[in-house]
Amino acid sequence: MKSILTKQWISQHWFKIILLGMFILLLQQKNLNLQFNLSNQPSIVAPETATDKIEDKSSWLSKLNPSHLASHLAGGLTEKTSSTIVKELEEKPTDQMGYSDNLSNTYSNMTYQESALKAVPTRTKAQLKKLKKQRAYVDRFVNVAQVEMKKYGIPASIKLAQGLIETNAGESRLSTKNNNHFGMKCFSKKCKKGHCSNFTDDSHKDFFRTYKSAWASYRSHSKMLSGNKRYRHLFKLAPVDYKGWAKGLYKAGYATDKRYAEKLINIIEELNLQQHDEIN
Repeated sequence: MKSILTKQWISQHWFKIILLGMFILLLQQKNLNLQFNLSNQPSIVAPETATDKIEDKSSWLSKLNPSHLASHLAGGLTEKTSSTIVKELEEKPTDQMGYSDNLSNTYSNMTYQESALKAVPTRTKAQLKKLKKQRAYVDRFVNVAQVEMKKYGIPASIKLAQGLIETNAGESRLSTKNNNHFGMKCFSKKCKKGHCSNFTDDSHKDFFRTYKSAWASYRSHSKMLSGNKRYRHLFKLAPVDYKGWAKGLYKAGYATDKRYAEKLINIIEELNLQQHDEIN
């Protein structure tokens, strides 16, 4: 009777029995593959001398290069002995986080660097020639400008920048003929011979001072600034505050050019003239 019932149950559920059997077979096969992979996986064994090589005994894995650790877990590299791992740790310095020093962990392999963002623009031959003349002018008068700074408190950078602009780097007719480096005009109505000269027309407003030497022109400029009430507030500034001096000179009416302060600052920074304001 039981056999008849069993046969009837099997005939009614034969499809389910087959599915169950297939499911069991799949589980067994998956289990076998998992065991096989685990048995073939290269083992990572803590080096026998790790206690001597690594300060933290409990976290020696953190001292491994992450790329090596990942390769071991993925089975993509050949198995390395504990002595080889220790040797790598000794040869490759580690940072504070325990990672070996390679380019992937630093900023040096980035696609751009800060220095590239500040590339020096290419200059034309004319610009290079002008730059050479400007530097020659600075080399010629830097000592004079510093002497005047010590005596009167006018930044050497401002003195040099004004001289460069007013004389076109020492090539203007006024500087070569009159030794006048700051466009100093003569307003006296009783000038002695050789005191001044006219360069444009007969208007007395266009008479410019004549000096025996360039040094005399620099001294005259210092006396004019220090003795004129319009510029008195500038001497309250620090001698290294070339930007304050440049803006103050324009506001006080030294020049009518609206970009005069900007031009002074630009030429100072381009030629690094501010370095001459520091007196050891």
